[in-house]
Amino acid sequence: MIKKTIQTSEAPQAIGTYSQGVRVSGGETVYVSGQIGLDPVSMEMVAGIEQQIHMVFLNITAVVAASGGNLSDIVKLNVYLTDLANFQKVNEIMAGYFVAPYPARAAVGVVALPRGALVEMDAVVVLPG
Repeated sequence: MIKKTIQTSEAPQAIGTYSQGVRVSGGETVYVSGQIGLDPVSMEMVAGIEQQIHMVFLNITAVVAASGGNLSDIVKLNVYLTDLANFQKVNEIMAGYFVAPYPARAAVGVVALPRGALVEMDAVVVLPG
């Protein structure tokens, strides 16, 4: 197996022992690490659930772009929310970033996220061959 790390200044720098993304095998599959609502320039959390959801999608977009893909190449998206009442907001905002066919998705309620984030998402990407 061949692993190549994905790194871009357009998304927040890793705040732990992980890569923003990892491209594996022949280069078709990319695993995007969990992204929270950190502004990549200031490394500060943006305020409010709606702004955090948008920032998460922008951060994921940046990592996917750095791997050579775009949001339409995401095949699986995992969403972690500290309040599942915000699930509808995720759906509404996600509709502005994705078109059908949509990726498979899971939404999970969690007690807490890093840096006090309200939402975190990770993704699996399959790049066109």
